[in-house]
Amino acid sequence: MELQKGKGAAAAAAASGAAGGGGGAGAGAPGGGRLLLSTSLDAKDELEERLERCMSIVTSMTAGVSEREANDALNAYVCKGPPQHEEICLGLFTLVLTEPAQAQKCYRDLALVSRDGMNIVLNKINQILMEKYLKLQDTCRTQLVWLVRELVKSGVLGADGVCMTFMKQIAGGDVTAKNIWLAESVLDILMEQREWVLKSSILIAMAVYTYLRLIVDHHGTTQLQALRQKEVDFCISLLRERFMECLMIGRDLVRLLQNVARIPEFELLWKDIIHNPQALSPQFTGILQLLQSRTSRKFLACRLTPDMETKLLFMTSRVRFGQQKRYQDWFQRQYLSTPDSQSLRCDLIRYICGVVHPSNEVLSSDILPRWAIIGWLLTTCTSNVAASNAKLALFYDWLFFSPDKDSIMNIEPAILVMHHSMKPHPAITATLLDFMCRIIPNFYPPLEGHVRQGVFSSLNHIVEKRVLAHLAPLFDNPKLDKELRAMLREKFPEFCSSPSPPVEVKIEEPVSMEMDNHMSDKDESCYDNAEAAFSDDEEDLNSKGKKREFRFHPIKETVVEEPVDITPYLDQLDESLRDKVLQLQKGSDTEAQCEVMQEIVDQVLEEDFDSEQLSVLASCLQELFKGHFRGEVLPEEITEESLEESVGKPLYLIFRNLCQMQEDNSSFSLLLDLLSELYQKQPKIGYHLLYYLRASKAAAGKMNLYESFAQATQLGDLHTCLMMDMKACQEDDVRLLCHLTPSIYTEFPDETLRSGELLNMIVAVIDSAQLQELVCHVMMGNLVMFRKDSVLNILIQSLDWETFEQYCAWQLFLAHNIPLETIIPILQHLKYKEHPEALSCLLLQLRREKPSEEMVKMVLSRPCHPDDQFTTSILRHWCMKHDELLAEHIKSLLIKNNSLPRKRQSLRSSSSKLAQLTLEQILEHLDSLRLNLTNTKQNFFSQTPILQALQHVQASCDEAHKMKFSDLFSLAEEYEDSSTKPPKSRRKAALSSPRSRKNATQPPNAEEESGSSSASEEEDTKPKPTKRKRKGSSAVGSDSD
Repeated sequence: MELQKGKGAAAAAAASGAAGGGGGAGAGAPGGGRLLLSTSLDAKDELEERLERCMSIVTSMTAGVSEREANDALNAYVCKGPPQHEEICLGLFTLVLTEPAQAQKCYRDLALVSRDGMNIVLNKINQILMEKYLKLQDTCRTQLVWLVRELVKSGVLGADGVCMTFMKQIAGGDVTAKNIWLAESVLDILMEQREWVLKSSILIAMAVYTYLRLIVDHHGTTQLQALRQKEVDFCISLLRERFMECLMIGRDLVRLLQNVARIPEFELLWKDIIHNPQALSPQFTGILQLLQSRTSRKFLACRLTPDMETKLLFMTSRVRFGQQKRYQDWFQRQYLSTPDSQSLRCDLIRYICGVVHPSNEVLSSDILPRWAIIGWLLTTCTSNVAASNAKLALFYDWLFFSPDKDSIMNIEPAILVMHHSMKPHPAITATLLDFMCRIIPNFYPPLEGHVRQGVFSSLNHIVEKRVLAHLAPLFDNPKLDKELRAMLREKFPEFCSSPSPPVEVKIEEPVSMEMDNHMSDKDESCYDNAEAAFSDDEEDLNSKGKKREFRFHPIKETVVEEPVDITPYLDQLDESLRDKVLQLQKGSDTEAQCEVMQEIVDQVLEEDFDSEQLSVLASCLQELFKGHFRGEVLPEEITEESLEESVGKPLYLIFRNLCQMQEDNSSFSLLLDLLSELYQKQPKIGYHLLYYLRASKAAAGKMNLYESFAQATQLGDLHTCLMMDMKACQEDDVRLLCHLTPSIYTEFPDETLRSGELLNMIVAVIDSAQLQELVCHVMMGNLVMFRKDSVLNILIQSLDWETFEQYCAWQLFLAHNIPLETIIPILQHLKYKEHPEALSCLLLQLRREKPSEEMVKMVLSRPCHPDDQFTTSILRHWCMKHDELLAEHIKSLLIKNNSLPRKRQSLRSSSSKLAQLTLEQILEHLDSLRLNLTNTKQNFFSQTPILQALQHVQASCDEAHKMKFSDLFSLAEEYEDSSTKPPKSRRKAALSSPRSRKNATQPPNAEEESGSSSASEEEDTKPKPTKRKRKGSSAVGSDSD
């Protein structure tokens, strides 16, 4: 009945859309099974094309035959191999989405033919939800919900992940019909399949976090009130029955519960939390336990839709400070323009503080800083309630901050918003400082002492880490009113004393960053004292960004060993497995831990092992072996013995067992699933696997195991997984990154050589010694970092990198034996003011080359500017070393550019898309070269080919060019015979054979050969000239007549 019910709802939606009453974007969409909304201008979507192609394969096999014959045909096709299996699964999946009437039958067929537990379908649902949901047709959205409900009812492994992705698509602060429908549809699935939900701790916590947040938005209409009540009942039941699972949310659970505290059911819950915590769980000691627990990034990120998250990450990683206004305006229009959307500001601020932790490279660049975005969110807030909540969201991690557990990055934005707003927006600074003082006694009076200590610890940590050098210029600033300054002196006397009268913070020149990405303790400050502003007040900063005023020095976080607590997980394990995990916890000897770990692996591989315990086991292992992921992995002295010893860690036993198995073995898949669960909880496991496969003798020749691992993770993509793991390695251990580089490039050439992503990671952190080591690897044949088909694009990408990074990239390129002509088109992208690094490297390499016509053409194609000496420099060098060859090439280019019409000229050019070589450009560069060679013994311009070409050009160019380049053309006039020639028409001049009257010192044979060759070159392309009078005579020009 449920299948029929789902089918009917979807069919009804489709029918109403087709009749014109469905509304929304899907109402006018063509009914031919299209997945995505598009206009006539949109290109066909690749994913949609592929899915429709798979659907047509299934349709062609099942149309017009009986159900049994169709099943036989599908099964036979699936058995041919993985590609065919994927085609059928995706085809049936697409039919479910686009043909509601066939949904029930197609889902049944899908369940029968799927050989991977619906994994292909789950991955495709996740991809559509993350990348295409906003463009999805209304019918397809309805069917997608129906399909997920069926997957959950069937207990498909991995359906909880799809549910969490679905919840991520429910936008906060949005009460439009489609968003409300989605919120209610997902909630219905979770309530209908409650027993299934209770099996997944993370799903329980994520669902509670999501719907607690959404309750605030749902008020007003009868429909919204009804939905709100369902959400309240759902959250209350999970909080009361599974409070320990909800406890993993951390302190933000308290923040969300505060927002709904006046709802009667939550009012009762609050009474138990405060007065009777044991009623919720024997392990719950009280609200302080929650408030001292930091909220995981995954919860903060789940309240932003994929589109919001993408836009926000783009702003914090790609947009330059001073150029953000249009991006902010777009975001405001899209997501923050309605009164209901004001509640979204808290989600955005919590996400920026807790999730967006830029790398040291970004922090020290001119990229839009986090505090500027938060300042914009605060200044554009239109509701007093939303503004108060936004300030609480900003300071929330301050209240119970502990340097041992919390990150400086979570508290840094608030202090910097106040610091940088003091000049342009003093009211913002004042209201934030006032809020910081008043929150201490008012957040929760019984814990006032803890809150005061948390705020004090935050401020102390900020000063210790040199986020700001001193707080006195902020706390005791003349721009603040007297009452506020008095309150600050009363609350924080330790930070108000200043050795000098209160003035704006004067920051010294920043200390240059060390290559190990840590901040020197001697740094006096973290930011230069430049005026900051939001939105309209901003002035454009240096577009190149290398001389940006704001510089942030990387923060070195202190690592403190925390006591390992795996109690919440132990109860969920089988008794025998629990005992082994406890043994593992108690064992201090590595060898003994390895033996126990092998026993755990053996138990996992037993036939009766419950695979649902993998996630819990992974949580235990991640907690127990946190130490594995701290510090350097690579031994100080690299020998066979030290490498083998370094891979003897207990956790690496999983890797060793994988290496000993066949890939088609079910045990192999089970261990990959365990690693995938570990990877979700500890992403560093990825590069540790790469290290094991590189260092261990047992893993020799097994590097392809990493590809299987990548496909088994939730990312499901080798390139994405590899780049993320190398990025994590780059941030943790640069030596290891360099050690892994040769094997990574060798084993995964398609993933590493097609773009500059990995190269940029490497050159961003290596020092000169590590660069030299990589160059040696290249020259010994152990490492290939460039190949001909992609090297040009990578070098073009590198033009935006920092100076040292670009020099490293060029050094590594020059170590390869790649012809320079492969990358010579890069000259078209190089501007002398913006790209000095690439220009100097290219210039030094060109001087070693014998010039080809293409090289000379590219060099001459550069715009002529008095400050740009590149072209003149290399031409002068070639004049000294290869004068005859250069003269021939310049002659050829002059004649071609003088003779060919512009369109024909570009068609003949081998680099027509880039090289726009004009006659004037060539003449300008030659004139510059002429001036440079004046007063030297070089006689380049006395060579016959050059003089002939100049005569040819002079004979046909206009008066303006003759005047402009008169000195250049005068060289050609000296080439003429000194005897006077009568003025004749061009045709007569040709008949009189002026070459016979040349100076005797020039070899006539060479002249005739040169003249005839130039004539033959022009014969195909040059139109017949009309008769016209010319000033002077043209010996060479008449040849083409």
